[in-house]
Amino acid sequence: MAFEGLSQKLQNALRKMTGKGKLTEESVKEGMREVRMALLEADVNYAVAKDFIKKVTAKCVGQEVLSSLTPAQQVIKIVNEEMTALMGGEISKLTWSPRTPTIYMLCGLQGAGKTTMAAKLAGYLMKQGKKPMLAACDIYRPAAIKQLQVVGGQVGARVYEHGTQDPVKTAEEAVQQARYYGCDVLIIDTAGRLHIDTELMNELDRVKQKVKPQEILLVVDAMTGQDAVNVAQTFNDKLSIDGVILTKLDGDTRGGAALSVRAVTGKPIKFSGIGEKLGDVEPFYPDRMASRILGMGDILTIIDKANEAFNEKDVDALANKTKTQELTLEDFLDQMQSMKKIGGLRSVVGMLPGLSGKDIEVDDDALKKPEAIIRSMTPKERRNPGILNASRRKRIAAGSGTTVQDVNLLIRQFDQAKQMMKQFSGAKGKGKLKQMMRNMPRQ
Repeated sequence: MAFEGLSQKLQNALRKMTGKGKLTEESVKEGMREVRMALLEADVNYAVAKDFIKKVTAKCVGQEVLSSLTPAQQVIKIVNEEMTALMGGEISKLTWSPRTPTIYMLCGLQGAGKTTMAAKLAGYLMKQGKKPMLAACDIYRPAAIKQLQVVGGQVGARVYEHGTQDPVKTAEEAVQQARYYGCDVLIIDTAGRLHIDTELMNELDRVKQKVKPQEILLVVDAMTGQDAVNVAQTFNDKLSIDGVILTKLDGDTRGGAALSVRAVTGKPIKFSGIGEKLGDVEPFYPDRMASRILGMGDILTIIDKANEAFNEKDVDALANKTKTQELTLEDFLDQMQSMKKIGGLRSVVGMLPGLSGKDIEVDDDALKKPEAIIRSMTPKERRNPGILNASRRKRIAAGSGTTVQDVNLLIRQFDQAKQMMKQFSGAKGKGKLKQMMRNMPRQ
């Protein structure tokens, strides 16, 4: 899980500092030394870490904090605010050109995940009602053009390529093709190298001068830590980039890139890649990321993902079925599929207050067994679980590779879910739900 090591160390340091009863200037400085070590071990830029500690310490040792009734909460609030500011303060959205198409040029080193990110970005923009086209301008890496065609096809985006001709000419042609097909966005996938060189920068600059992209977005691998920041600095010096996209934030990343890149380059992180699937991309919210790192959870992202996964009409239909006692195992199966869209159990648990950043064993395969059981039933059995006698349950267990006990457990869970949902089906139930939401802890 992203930032797991950094998150645990920061939380431990803050817990030690704020768990001594009365907060003193000495205890603050001692705690900040541990926070500084945690940042450096996470490969945060030295100057960035030093400046961060200086700002937090200055605010924490103020008389207003030390003499307050809740100094511990004040310290955590200050750290949260400064970490949010370190990563940009607020979300930085894509800008749009007044002339169609709006052109986004992706650049970066080879292996950062640039081609896959081009398709991810196209898929994300399609959900926003846009019609993107992808341009294959990486003529050096073997199969790069084919890869873009494959991933572009998977998200349903048109891909323009013209073999191994000059990438500048291909980019120029792609602009005309985008206009011809009515595409309002063009995403240019450029070539990378194993290291930064003059030839690479000259080619990228030529593409920039010819098509004049609305934004140049640098794709960097978050797992490279400090090196990612150095790469971002060099690309910014040569091309004047408009933003950064961090990939592989779901991996064993130490967090240095996310916490350093904005401070070093002055350029915002606009998106983050959070998984291998083409839908695993999300806008970068500095406040939400800081909240996750400090173990305060990220409820807003869970809500955003749920809104994407659960269609409003489907929710209304499910509510009506609950009210009329018509809920079936097919509906149960649909909810499991929606959970996968949100990112699975592990992803959701990792964003819950008090649990984010902790190494909690969550089995993302936990949904596979009930899914296999339901898929082994006939449509009639799914719609009417009451007919599941002993022989039918035995057949379903054999067909799903499970046991009769597993089948019985699923039926019990389904019955319990029906009873629970029934409580919220009427006007009184809505009142209960609102009361629950009012009682939820707020950050």
